[in-house]
Amino acid sequence: MLIASLSLNDLAATERLGLFLADRLGGGDVLALNGPLGAGKSAMARAMIQHLCPDETDIPSPTFTLVQTYEPLDRAAIWHFDLYRLAAPEDAFALGIEEAFVEAICLIEWPDRLDGYLPATVLTLELTPIAGADTARQVTISGNEDWLQRLDGVARL
Repeated sequence: MLIASLSLNDLAATERLGLFLADRLGGGDVLALNGPLGAGKSAMARAMIQHLCPDETDIPSPTFTLVQTYEPLDRAAIWHFDLYRLAAPEDAFALGIEEAFVEAICLIEWPDRLDGYLPATVLTLELTPIAGADTARQVTISGNEDWLQRLDGVARL
């Protein structure tokens, strides 16, 4: 179900959306961050992680490790996945993704690499760069009824 479609005029707007989302996340939440290279997936994930783990000074993209984990003080662990290099959807099981889906906050870049293994409760963010604008993007947010309630007010960002 479509929750919102937003224009994010710059990197700061992308980060603000990340902060708004981060404040509403808990264990078992899965966010699918879709979009082409350079769409802002990593920037959004970094904003969420930095907000929930303010002592983290280095938040690398998990492009080569496939997953990075973080331990916020006041909520479930964060597992940041970058599945661009995933050879087969089943390879995600070796990363512990099933456990993460149940217990952690999962931020997943390139979720299409999972080929149907995402839980039905996933929140999907489709980030699309806006032609001719360096850091502007369009984001479409979709999820189930629970997400619709939890993200009340997102359209006003």
